[in-house]
Amino acid sequence: MAGIAVFGANGAIGRCIVTEALARGHTVTAAVRDPDRYQGLSPAVVRGDVLRTEDVARVAAGHDVLVSAVGGGDGPGHVQLIAPAARSLVEGLRALGGEAPRLIVVGGAGSLETAPGVRVWDTPGLPEPVLQIMHAHGDALAYYRAVPDVRWTVLSPAATVAPGGRTGTYRTDTDRLVVDAEGRSFITVPDFAVAVVDEIEQPRHLGERFTCAR
Repeated sequence: MAGIAVFGANGAIGRCIVTEALARGHTVTAAVRDPDRYQGLSPAVVRGDVLRTEDVARVAAGHDVLVSAVGGGDGPGHVQLIAPAARSLVEGLRALGGEAPRLIVVGGAGSLETAPGVRVWDTPGLPEPVLQIMHAHGDALAYYRAVPDVRWTVLSPAATVAPGGRTGTYRTDTDRLVVDAEGRSFITVPDFAVAVVDEIEQPRHLGERFTCAR
């Protein structure tokens, strides 16, 4: 079983990742800015700001995997968080040297291809705040792809991630949006968490981005 630390453990995706990992017998540390407001299941809760490299190093130390589930919401605060968080995560792990855990990051769907040379963020009519979030995740992914000395994985969700049941099934691709027979790209939050914990248990995408959908 793995020791897993999760930044953003109080968000919808972060809570589901914690729940899924605990259900499989892993040891999970929830890292949140305000432990008094933590609403998840992890018995181990620590204070940690993903934008502080020293916090990243402290939280990550002694774990097998560090998960970042931050930056998934809307609004300018999230836009301003995504790329700086990527740099802080990498620098914090670098500070641990050879003892650094693997890093798994919840990314965005905007940079996924819907056709050769066409990405989700090229879809006409997308609101400007949504585009800003998409491009911020795209910038973070480009940064990770230039990092050779940290074992990272970025998992981009389907175009639509919504509450729902856990089936434990999903389909994957690397840089192409996964769609069903009717062209829809969808996954529930619990099934997305399944994909994250599956990657923790059986790493298949070290140093690359992949995506999943039902």
